Amino acid sequence: MKPRDLVLEQIHHRETRPIPFTLGFEGDVAERLDAHYGGPAWRERLTPYIVQVSIIGEDWLGDQRVDECRSRDAFGTVWRSDLRPAHLEAPGLPEPSFEDYEFPTADAFIDPQAVEAARRQCEAHPDSFRVAGFGFGLFERTWTIRGFENALTDAIAEPDFYEELLDRITELHLAFIAASAELPVDGIMCSDDWGDQRGVILGPDRWRKFVKPRQARLYEAVHDAGKLTVTHCCGRIADIMGDVIEIGLDVLESVQPEAMDPYELKKEWGDRITFWGGLGSQSVLPFGTPEDLKREVRRLCTEMGRGGGYILAPAKALQPETPTENAAAVFEAFTNQE
Repeated sequence: MKPRDLVLEQIHHRETRPIPFTLGFEGDVAERLDAHYGGPAWRERLTPYIVQVSIIGEDWLGDQRVDECRSRDAFGTVWRSDLRPAHLEAPGLPEPSFEDYEFPTADAFIDPQAVEAARRQCEAHPDSFRVAGFGFGLFERTWTIRGFENALTDAIAEPDFYEELLDRITELHLAFIAASAELPVDGIMCSDDWGDQRGVILGPDRWRKFVKPRQARLYEAVHDAGKLTVTHCCGRIADIMGDVIEIGLDVLESVQPEAMDPYELKKEWGDRITFWGGLGSQSVLPFGTPEDLKREVRRLCTEMGRGGGYILAPAKALQPETPTENAAAVFEAFTNQE
């Protein structure tokens, strides 16, 4: 079967061998592997099971430069890029009011050149499962516009304003979905970190009140376009797993094991959703041994892959603090599945 076929088999809950995987690299990890393997030929073994594209042209930190380390995005928010991760310095909407504030339209983000580049990338990978994404999701976008503390306060003290803000973002994202669906893609990805490592940041009840009905509209639009729904979400969201399945999520990406046990998720929900991820980027990847990593990859393939519904991946791309020998162990385990 082609790489795309293996991914679709997993999403349709049918076991495959090998289990499709994704493996990304940040910082100097890939270059260190070049040195480890004596050149870049190892990269050819990374089967492109999934290819991700985007129609969004603007850098998420914004195209308007303020100075050498700060930029302003289309919502007016100022970001610092000299910190890791990037730091929100000034929210675009500092008060809970839309008075004298011009909310951007989809045209501020959808770039014809980006659309054409995404189309070319899709056409260059006809045998891959292709996913179109568009960045920050509903909840995340509220705090990138208002600031994190302000957004959480709005959900309690200014609920009418917060709902209007979410409604405006939802309409924007529906436009992104419509444009993305015109590409030859199999799925459309929303990215929204609803949780931290303790639980749902808004709390399950407020998430259900504010986010759930609007997220349902987005998933419905994706399905109406004949595409599969994918969501990237970090953190602990086990308390709302039944909700996201109810409103139509096909694939959950990240599955951060430091926040929730992927094996428990598989037992309870694995016949109704596909999990993509599960290898600990904050635990075994930086701090385990190569043998620890090989053992955990084998367990993921065996237990998460049972009955299908699994795509192998780290919760995050391999981070700069990943030791070279660990990066090599993951690469070997992924590409030489037992």
